[in-house]
Amino acid sequence: MNNLQAKEKIGIISEVHGPVVVIECTRLPPIRQALCTCFDHSAYLFEVHQHLDERHIRAITLHGTAGLSRGMVVFDTGAPLQIPVTKECLGRLLNVFGEPLDGLPALAHEAFRNIHAKPLPLSEAIGMSGILETGIKVIDLLCPFVKGGKTGLFGGAGVGKTVLVMEFIHAVSAIHKGVSVFAGVGERIREAHELWREMQQAGVMSDTLMVFGQMDESPGVRFRVALSALTYAEYLRDTLQKEVLFVVDNVFRFVQAGSEISSLLGRMPATVGYQPTLTTEVAELEDRILSTRQGAITSVQAVYVPADDMTDPAVSAILSHLDTTVILSRDQASKGIYPAVDPLRSSSKLMDRQTLGDRHYDVAQNVREHLARYRELEDIIAMLGLEELSELDRKVVMRARKLQRYLTQPFAVLSQHAKQSGASVPLEQTLTDCEGFLAGLYDDLSEEQCYMRGSMQTL
Repeated sequence: MNNLQAKEKIGIISEVHGPVVVIECTRLPPIRQALCTCFDHSAYLFEVHQHLDERHIRAITLHGTAGLSRGMVVFDTGAPLQIPVTKECLGRLLNVFGEPLDGLPALAHEAFRNIHAKPLPLSEAIGMSGILETGIKVIDLLCPFVKGGKTGLFGGAGVGKTVLVMEFIHAVSAIHKGVSVFAGVGERIREAHELWREMQQAGVMSDTLMVFGQMDESPGVRFRVALSALTYAEYLRDTLQKEVLFVVDNVFRFVQAGSEISSLLGRMPATVGYQPTLTTEVAELEDRILSTRQGAITSVQAVYVPADDMTDPAVSAILSHLDTTVILSRDQASKGIYPAVDPLRSSSKLMDRQTLGDRHYDVAQNVREHLARYRELEDIIAMLGLEELSELDRKVVMRARKLQRYLTQPFAVLSQHAKQSGASVPLEQTLTDCEGFLAGLYDDLSEEQCYMRGSMQTL
């Protein structure tokens, strides 16, 4: 990238409109080709998005536009955007180009990979292969992760998305001896720095690669950073042949960046102002999250829901690709129930007898029925009191409240702050404990004795 003399001159900049550059070319480069120019001893990259006529193209800048001017010479890199890959990338903090953000030397790369690689052929991909245990009781019981599948984490600010994501990364590292790739799409710089420091303190950074496209960067960077991170996840899947957890925070910002680019390119907006290419762009990212016989990529994607409207076109486009939906509720968080998962609105495609087995399915359904009945009776209890309920309903409410508190747990990644060691509970133990609650074995316990603990066997 630095040696521009070795690259072919392809044209000159004729117009600059914010992040959009019009380039007059001697020949038309392919769509998505990476072009570059040099200013103040730095290379500026562009990505081709439109052919305007036989001589002009429209490209999006992948750097800041300060310093760009008409007449600057543009060179062809000869390929789409490529990133350096190596097994030594774990433990590092990189940008969309694979360059270090952590102050350490550049990656001693083994090869380059195209971020626009095609999805695996169907003949090489394998389907979902059962449950990926996380040690988090409420998720393993009621909305289990699919090994090699995609999970959406829906919630607003302050309900615990980041902590939950960190705990997933810790679980994959500790339980499955796997690795994680984190894509920070449009992260605030403060959030990115805090997350990086917390990952180091939690001891999970050595098995994690973090790729950031921050909020102050070009929409082209925010639009492509998830693909860069996914390219690293594919490389680790193919070379290390391990369980790879691919975390995206936030997929909605990926959609927003695509919407910005669409407007800059002059496309007519579609439903609710979104880009007309919305479903295609989401599918390009989601359809590459696949598993092979050598390794699996399991994805966890944080999704912001505009105005809590699950029918929003962007949310619907993302939902159609997911296997598990975990909805974090502000109501749960306000009651001190963490993780703040809403057990009645969260769901998984794996919730059937054939996949889970009779025992897990029956326990999950019984727990859900108890919690649903308690929610139905909450208004009556608030107005008339618990004494007005029938004996059977009182018993259901009492057990549901204890189950609600049992499904909280302390996290390993917060052990330094909470002064309480984290608890990871195997699924088998969670099922045994829930059977005990449903059978009345713990009716004599107080609700406080069920709150923020691991298994009931540690009483």
